[in-house]
Amino acid sequence: MAEMENGSLDLNEILRVRRDKLAELQQSGNDPFEITKYNQTHHSIEVKNNYDALEGKEVSVAGRLMFKRVMGKASFCNIKDLEGGIQIYVTRDAIGEDPYKAFKKLDIGDIVGIKGTVFKTKTEEISIHATEVTLLSKSLQTLPEKFHGLTDTDARYRQRYVDLIMNDDVKDTFIKRSKIIATIRKFLTEQNFIEVETPMLVSNAGGAAARPFETHFNALDEDLKLRISLELYLKRLIVGGLERVYEIGRVFRNEGLDTRHNPEFTLMELYQAYTDYHGMMDLTENMYRYVAQEVLGTTKIVYNGVEMDLGKPFERITMLDAVKKHSGVDFNEINSIEEARKIADEHHVEYEPHHKKGDILNTFFEEFVEEHMIQPTFVMDHPVEISPLTKRKPENPDYVERFEFFMNGWEMANAYSELNDPIDQRERFKAQEELLAQGDEEANTTDEDFMNALEIGMPPTGGIGYGIDRMCMLLTDSQAIRDVLLFPTMKSLDK
Repeated sequence: MAEMENGSLDLNEILRVRRDKLAELQQSGNDPFEITKYNQTHHSIEVKNNYDALEGKEVSVAGRLMFKRVMGKASFCNIKDLEGGIQIYVTRDAIGEDPYKAFKKLDIGDIVGIKGTVFKTKTEEISIHATEVTLLSKSLQTLPEKFHGLTDTDARYRQRYVDLIMNDDVKDTFIKRSKIIATIRKFLTEQNFIEVETPMLVSNAGGAAARPFETHFNALDEDLKLRISLELYLKRLIVGGLERVYEIGRVFRNEGLDTRHNPEFTLMELYQAYTDYHGMMDLTENMYRYVAQEVLGTTKIVYNGVEMDLGKPFERITMLDAVKKHSGVDFNEINSIEEARKIADEHHVEYEPHHKKGDILNTFFEEFVEEHMIQPTFVMDHPVEISPLTKRKPENPDYVERFEFFMNGWEMANAYSELNDPIDQRERFKAQEELLAQGDEEANTTDEDFMNALEIGMPPTGGIGYGIDRMCMLLTDSQAIRDVLLFPTMKSLDK
């Protein structure tokens, strides 16, 4: 933009000049905001990829003006659309004297339609020789400086629309995210799953250990919560005979912000009747491999310089064996809470007063094991104390048929052989309510309607929850969850 290049005008003056240009257009009967549509026949990448067929043919493209160089009776500009950018050659002779004057007044950021013929310049760059330039929308704000783009991360997250314009890699990440979710849906449809929707506003937020957001519904004068999980409603549908169901949707947890956590995030849960957690392992392995191949064209992914191979069989290890391997402590030899606390003290592992042996085993896992789970790994057979909705292992009722799926040291999924014994389930809800009374804000309360559903009868079922945002982070090599959320939660600027 000429005003910015010569530095002769400050920002306020630049913005005033843009509004003056708009007023002039409106007064002359050329208000761009009165245009309701444009016949866009091609995108830039289509023109470039099909040059042999389109050379000398007329096309119409539309996009944002990103560069303009005026040279007397002939000018060059670049426009950017969904799929990339293309050079436009604009001459006074081809579009006419008045339209050429109007073209010279265009600003960087304006949205334009270009009709013209496809050709190559002397430097072999595929371009369009314009025969018609139409201003479709006037940009009244300036874009960031061309060569440095929008680099301030806080500004990028707050003004994602500018981030998408200026940073092609950001746009590519979100296009990839969309493809990842579409590919998951395709995979599950082929496995005979049906997609459903369940309530976000609930009276009882259960199915996970998390503190919910609370709100008030005026029409019924009732306090409600935002869901923290999808589990209890999806299990009701298994009771209802839908056999294979899944939901991809937002859940909400009133917790902190960091590189892997946002208070609202995308969770996928699926439930399959007549299978167990081994069936969920097979499904997870196949789905991850399929999505990577379809979206990335390879089963080898690289995150932060580390290669992870989804093509090889995923490792399967029990939590007991993983803790023994990485900490040297064998919890099979620990028989009481006192012994568990003693070994925790010796290893400087912190625990809460209400923690039992199983809780301390899990704390050891988090302390000594998680960071080593780089390659795809299923960590199986968790203690019953941390798994209130999971079926016990028949041969060892202190542990449950549960696994967590790890990659890159992150938990990527959590799966169970679902608890379908309503008597056992009520006892576990009771234990959760005792924890709630002791001050654990993440504990569950008894959901009586869910209990009624279990008493109607739920078949043996495998269930799993996937963190879709973390999956997108790994498959797009994004360093923070905010990089794969179009509009992450941000602190208000006026606070």
